[in-house]
Amino acid sequence: VQLQASGGGLVQAGGSLRLACWASGRSFASWHMGWFRQAPGKEREFVGRISWSTGSTYYKDSVMKGRFAISRDNAKNTVYLQMNSLKPEDTAVYYCAAASYGSSRSTAYDYWGQGTQVTVSS
Repeated sequence: VQLQASGGGLVQAGGSLRLACWASGRSFASWHMGWFRQAPGKEREFVGRISWSTGSTYYKDSVMKGRFAISRDNAKNTVYLQMNSLKPEDTAVYYCAAASYGSSRSTAYDYWGQGTQVTVSS
């Protein structure tokens, strides 16, 4: 099983990035894909998740929901995190992960991608 995250980089404040997470090695048809982030010196933080089967999404809070959007492409086995109006405080390593049920807790996720660095300059 492999989750491969990509799309990170350096962007100016106010800009946008789209992260992708490609899943392989098993069927995730009934699973949930989550996005987390971890800034230097801080704990890993839940960003949001999506159900592979229904496409329903859940975000950490309304602020996150207003700037970030999670989607999936079942044919490509890929989940996306669209990030808009980026701020310097969004700087972190972003991880995708897979869980057999919907949760905002990192401990619920069985599989993790390697992370992709997002840096937002002011």
